[in-house]
Order: sequence, then structure tokens, then C-alpha cells
Amino acid sequence: MSNLRLLAKILRLKDLKITAFSFKQRDTELHLWVKPFKNGGCCSICDRRCSIVRQAQEARSWEDVAIFGRKTLFWYAPKEIVCPTHGLVQEKIPWAAPYARITYRLEFRICALCQIMTQKAAAEILKMAPSTLSNCLHRVITRVRTGHKIRGLVTLGADEIAYCKGRKYATIIYDLDRSRVVWVGQGKGRETIDRFFNESLSEHQRLKIKWASCDMSRAYTGAIQHHCPNATLVIDRFHVVKALNEALDAVRKDEWRGLDKRGRQAIKGLRWMLGMHARNRSQKQSRFLNALRTSNRRIHRAWHCRPHGRVLKDEFERIWHFTYPGAARQFLKRWMTAALRSRLPSLKRFVTTVRNHFDNILSFIERPLTNAVGEGINRLLKIVKNRASGFRGLEPFADLIFLTIGDLDIPAQIPSDLRTL
Repeated sequence: MSNLRLLAKILRLKDLKITAFSFKQRDTELHLWVKPFKNGGCCSICDRRCSIVRQAQEARSWEDVAIFGRKTLFWYAPKEIVCPTHGLVQEKIPWAAPYARITYRLEFRICALCQIMTQKAAAEILKMAPSTLSNCLHRVITRVRTGHKIRGLVTLGADEIAYCKGRKYATIIYDLDRSRVVWVGQGKGRETIDRFFNESLSEHQRLKIKWASCDMSRAYTGAIQHHCPNATLVIDRFHVVKALNEALDAVRKDEWRGLDKRGRQAIKGLRWMLGMHARNRSQKQSRFLNALRTSNRRIHRAWHCRPHGRVLKDEFERIWHFTYPGAARQFLKRWMTAALRSRLPSLKRFVTTVRNHFDNILSFIERPLTNAVGEGINRLLKIVKNRASGFRGLEPFADLIFLTIGDLDIPAQIPSDLRTL
């Protein structure tokens, strides 16, 4: 077997012939002169066989996957061809994308490594500068996602995440059925989410959205109701319960500020007890909360509803277990009346919030949809952000979002016969 055939087998080259090779830079680089097996050139746009006009005088180079720790470069002088449809163009290069300086195989390895490690660590493995690898990754993701359209979006989720210090936020749109990110936009206001609906979805796609989940932000609820008339909006259960806990804690904070050192010691640890569910409290903790009836009536009134003898916090949890919307509607109205009788400002504000989102909270009975999938994705995105020790801008962070958990599998878009590690 000749040296050229041996190199071709080691590098697992298909439809490609090595005509010469040499070692340079003190044997740290392997330079290969290659050419496609077929003689005629193909159009790089429509892949049609065309007639050759001339061949370039100077050869171009493409960096390939390093072999045995040596940087590998392909050299070839592309031909100019005449396409009946696109005119005078450069022939299609089977081992690399148009205008790229690296091969498909190196692109695939960059994507595969950056999914599981930092770009700095991937650059050390690939013998590349971190800035070069970052630029290559951005070009690959941009090229693959150019022209990509969101498809099959029926259940939508919206949330925001912080990506940089200084209160810089990004809006994330999820496909909750497939647990994937479909869009990333800078900012978190109404203008940002309007841009998603106007630029990324057609009118037909907006009409096909049947379910949506988000927090109680007016920017999100208003945009979803305006752009998706056929969608049933479900307020995220977690954010409703969080608002109730904050209302109870506001009462505790007001009382804490007015107590002396001895009084504060008496209610120490109360914050966590008020947020506990009944099934998680011990008998000792329940007796402590019941004792507030005599020791601190305001906190007891916020936690416990005297006219009906029920615990407001625990009773509210029953709303999520109803089966019939009519029964849930009557129960929630009775609960709101009991909460208003407490005459506490924070609970009154919470009742106002519930009244403003009344129908969207009860939509949970029809379909128990939450943003739990979105919060799980956010946890993965925080891992990606922490792995890189943060991002200075949204663009590199968005690249990693689409690479790791986007709705398009970017490595799978690289030609299958060149997806080798």
C-alpha cells in the first residue's frame, strides 16, 4: 500500500484523492494536496454538473481535524465553472462549506466538543486559538440557522434570563412540547416579545398556537393574547404560589421591624414555616403557627382565616387539584373573599393580582401546563453560562443556547459522511 493510500485510510477520506503530502513547521503540520475523484465541477448553489472554465492559479487551504497531535491542512485550487442558472461561480468543495476555511469534519468536532465543555478546553484539544474557535463556531451556527424556520409550535413558553452583570436580560421562547429553545432576543419587555411574533412567526403559525404558559408579566400576557387569538394562556403555577408566599412574608417583615430583640427571637424561623406546605410541617411547627393566635395576631391572620377556620396558605393549594372548572371558579372566589377579610394590605394586593389573572389561572384546570420545562431549560442554560464564567454579550451566549438545546440539531446538519471525530 502506498503512503498516499495509507493517509487516505487513516483520515477516512471519501470521494477525495490525496495527490501529495509534506510535513512543515518542524513536523508539527501535515499538508495534504487533494482533489475530488470526479473530473467535472458542480455548482456550489444548485449542485448541478457544469462545464469548467479555468482552474485557479493559487491553491487554497482548509484546516482539518488534527491527526496524532499534528495540525492537518488540505490544499486545492478550485475551478471556476459556468452554471446555466447562476452563471460564473466556483465549483462545490465537497469537504467544506462555501467561503469556509475549515472542513466539515472540523466543524462537527468543534460543535460536539463545545456541547460538553468550555470553548477554551475545546481549543486546547483541537490545537486552535480560543478566539479562532469561537469565530468558527459562530460562523457554523449562523450558516446552519440562516433560513431556518420554526415548525410545529403548538405549546409556547416565555421567560427571561440574565446573561450578564448590570441587569442585562434576554427573552427565551420555548417549545414546551419538545423541550427546546426556539428563539432568543435581547431585552425582556413587550417590544422584545413583539419582535419574536412579528419576525419569526407567520400569521398562520400564530393561529396554530393552542397553549401558552408564562409568568404574570403584563408584557408576556398582553403579547400572547394579542398575537395568538387561538391560544389558551395558563399562568405558571409556580409564580402564583410565589406571589402568595411573598404576600405572607411581607406581613412577617412588617411585624419583624416593629418588634424588640425578645419579640424577634420568639418568631425566629417563621419565614420558612409560612412557606411550607401542610404535609411537610411537623406537629411542633403546626403548634407553633397556631400559637401565633395569641402571640402575634397579624401574622396569624395572614396565615389563618378565622371566619372559616381554614389555613389560607394551605387552602389555596387545593385550586390545582380540581377537575371541573366551575367548581374551581367558585372555590377561588370564596378564597378571595376570605383573604380580603384579613384586612392585610399585602393579601389585598395578592387578591387583586389573582382577580386580574382569574381566567388564566383557572386555565390550569383544563390543562395542567406549567413553565417547569422552561425552568429546567434555564437550569441547563445557567450551567452553560457558569461553564464559560459568563458572557460579555448575548450573541456568543445565544450560539451556545442554540447549540446545546435549540430546536435545530446543528451537528446533524453537517454532511453525514464527514461527521467523524
